[in-house]
Amino acid sequence: MTKTVNKKDGVQDSDVIIIGAGIGGLSFALALHKAGVRCRIVEAAPEIKPLGVGLNLLPHAMSALNQLGVAEELEKKGVATREVCFYTHNGQLVNSEPRGRFAGYELPQLSIHRADLHEVLLGAVRERLGPDAVELGHRCTRVVDKGDVVEVHLEDADRKPLVPLNGSIAVACDGVRSVVRTHMHPAEAVPRYEGTMQYRGTTRWKPFLTGGSMVYLGTHETGKLVIYPIRNDIDDEGHQLINWVVEISRPSEMLLRDWNRPSSVDEFIGNFKDCSFDWLDVPAIMRSADSIFEYPMVDQDPLPFWSQGRVTLLGDAAHPMMPRGSNGSAHAIIDAITLAGLLADHSDPVAALKEYEEKRLEVTGKVVLANRQISPDAILRVVEERTGGKPFNAIEDVLSKEEFDQWQARYRKVAGFAKEDLRQ
Repeated sequence: MTKTVNKKDGVQDSDVIIIGAGIGGLSFALALHKAGVRCRIVEAAPEIKPLGVGLNLLPHAMSALNQLGVAEELEKKGVATREVCFYTHNGQLVNSEPRGRFAGYELPQLSIHRADLHEVLLGAVRERLGPDAVELGHRCTRVVDKGDVVEVHLEDADRKPLVPLNGSIAVACDGVRSVVRTHMHPAEAVPRYEGTMQYRGTTRWKPFLTGGSMVYLGTHETGKLVIYPIRNDIDDEGHQLINWVVEISRPSEMLLRDWNRPSSVDEFIGNFKDCSFDWLDVPAIMRSADSIFEYPMVDQDPLPFWSQGRVTLLGDAAHPMMPRGSNGSAHAIIDAITLAGLLADHSDPVAALKEYEEKRLEVTGKVVLANRQISPDAILRVVEERTGGKPFNAIEDVLSKEEFDQWQARYRKVAGFAKEDLRQ
């Protein structure tokens, strides 16, 4: 594909069909538009609704979003993360480290509501590609590679067939339950559940610590909490919208429940009944949540391939990751930037898909596997093992600053946002 005139009959752009209008699909559409490659976006949902809770955009994700021209708008809606703090379950500070611009990066680390991120991306797509760029109520049922074109079969919300779309290539951005992935890998096992359940909620609350602090507290065994603000000044009293995630070990039967299932604070509040600290009343903020949902922590083993002929996978459809360390959305956006650039540079789209797979499959596979073994808060387990879960007199007696820094540097390297890697 090329955006230049290189044949006598003019520009030879071919359409890319994007299946799914989530974060990955919309980012890919913006990247293609910037590269001068035409695309069509089909989305199964009959309407776009605000969904999800908070997420954290790490420096490598913000770098990619900056290339798409939406970073400035996102900064207006989110909260720049100043620091990440690590606390034991009894509220003792293990250590903290600056993040984003406060750590010397060119761009911020941004905490934001998923709905706000999606709104900015969707608005940019409709502004640049046209108000009807996203075709809603178009559910992909299968994709057929016909050699010189790819045919995407669709149905509407009532399961009635729609006219198939033809394009040069099809890119599945349809998430962890991807229809295209299932057809491409029919023998793949069900999502792998690690035995941990997440409970997610948002609460209107006054700023805590710096007002831009992200806190990791405790471990799965005692009850782990991740908490950070995702919207500033949501009322006249200066409250923030606080996003929080609880992770607790649960039996494998939990996977049989529906994903994204409404839940109750009673499922986990007992693990945090003694977590009222001078800097945050954890039980109170949990009981004041607008709503609570539960999610099983699942991923899939890395695939041997993503592409078949004129069809490929992107984002969660390609590499579902544990919702840990803010990696899923980041790598979907990086996938999008990478693939769009290759499609713009290659005259042969099939060759572009092969190179995309070569560049991204192994990298993301390593992150999938690493997320099973190490997380940004893994150091808290080390402290708990060394102290037996009891209070310490001085953290230096348990963990040196050098050891803490080594743990964090290791995770930044694996996740792909080490400073030296972003400069390359």
